[in-house]
Amino acid sequence: MSKTVFTEISPSEFFYRNRDLAGFSNPSRALYSAVRELVENSLDSCELYKILPEIYVRLTPVQIDGENSDPKHYELLVLDNGSGIEAEQIPKAFGRIFYGSKYKLRQARGMFGMGGTMSILYGQITTNKPVEIASSTDGLTFEKFIMMIDIERNTPIVLTREKGAANGWRGTKVKLRLEGDYLRSSSKIQDYFKNTALVTPYANITFIDPNGKVLHYKRGTDIMPEPPRETLPHPHGIDVEAVKRMIRLWKGGPIYKFMIQTFHRVGEKIALDFLKYAGIDPQIEPKSLGNDELVRFTEALHSYDKFLPPDGRCLSPLGEEIFAAGIVKELKPEFYAIAAREPSAYSGFPFIVEVGLAYGGKTIQPGLKLLRFANRIPLLYDEGSDVSWKVVSEEIDLKRYKVQQDAPLTIITHVCSTKVPYKTVGKEYIADRPEVEKELRNGIRDVLRKLQVYLSRVGSIERQRRKMNIYSRYMPLIARFSAALVGTKKLPPYNKLIGLDVFQEGGDEDV
Repeated sequence: MSKTVFTEISPSEFFYRNRDLAGFSNPSRALYSAVRELVENSLDSCELYKILPEIYVRLTPVQIDGENSDPKHYELLVLDNGSGIEAEQIPKAFGRIFYGSKYKLRQARGMFGMGGTMSILYGQITTNKPVEIASSTDGLTFEKFIMMIDIERNTPIVLTREKGAANGWRGTKVKLRLEGDYLRSSSKIQDYFKNTALVTPYANITFIDPNGKVLHYKRGTDIMPEPPRETLPHPHGIDVEAVKRMIRLWKGGPIYKFMIQTFHRVGEKIALDFLKYAGIDPQIEPKSLGNDELVRFTEALHSYDKFLPPDGRCLSPLGEEIFAAGIVKELKPEFYAIAAREPSAYSGFPFIVEVGLAYGGKTIQPGLKLLRFANRIPLLYDEGSDVSWKVVSEEIDLKRYKVQQDAPLTIITHVCSTKVPYKTVGKEYIADRPEVEKELRNGIRDVLRKLQVYLSRVGSIERQRRKMNIYSRYMPLIARFSAALVGTKKLPPYNKLIGLDVFQEGGDEDV
């Protein structure tokens, strides 16, 4: 009998074989994903340091052997004015899967540290061309790398490296070649930029499409949200493996101090009360706990109900002012409303739900439209699988709020968290966690109630306007009839009656 041969593959090799998991399943989806991943990296690098973003994106077709139909090769250029990347980190940041600055408990667009690298990896396996990356952190000099990825070893291959004068520019530039299908992905890419401009109205975004058409989304406000802060893990979101890792990094001291310094919102009083509940000596050294004791400790963390809920101050929501600026700038509605929910938590991870509503105007088409965002990322695919769509389609009755089914209505949902509960690595839809679903439901109801009040007021004004039309039509006839009855040609001053406030606002009860 032959022996079974076991082998190991690198993360790059895994995603090379399963690139559809990361949103690179075909030339159309891959082109959209590459644009999105690189733009998100650029926006994060600006927002973390409160730099007003200037994002430039250009997509240029590359003709090969006279072939000009999609799918074909494209050159993608993304340029930003962010914080830049230190030269020594550039090859690993862009040439290794699962290497980056996102592996902290902090709100960020990216979660896995792989989006930019996957774009480069996809470009390499479809065109066999290297990527060009340049970055400057000080505005004085920049470093440029031309490199490829060793897929089998998950390591970068630097082909050339050079230094030059930055002349005041600070930021990062990525230029790569990849196979894409712009004909089929153009609507998604343009929707992505439009929706990104809605939730980042403080950014200047310029996109030049393959046909040379320039789409410029001009900054609508200079106000930026506060950068997210790194936070400690909450006891309810910890498992045994995480506890073991935290203990390995512990420099020494009793377990009650370990809890105070390594867990979110755990003070001395709660730490001592918890350890009494768990039956653990507060003075014991954490590294002395055996496997069974670690399991008991972790299970007690989950069942103890006196831990304070996660603090949402580590998050960076849009805020009503920025949200309103984006809605007005991009949708130009007749009416809008915003509801910002209080911070909540699921599995020990804090999150905040913000809901916007836009009604009427010239740009909003009849019918309900849902725009979904997570950590300011537009979610454009798999809408039917998202918890927001579930709430809107199954749990909200528009008739209850006096809204017609064909009303020109757009609902915008935004979930920000240190860990958004995505269902897939591709970050396209959010799982229906009960806590998130509840906050979305209440937020949508809040904005719909505001719309109901507005529609009621508009309806009242319209009713009064109809009354005025009737009065204006019949009052001259009544005046002439009254003058004829008293035998005079002089008409009473009925124009003054038509102008009375009672006709304009209150009705005709006292007339």
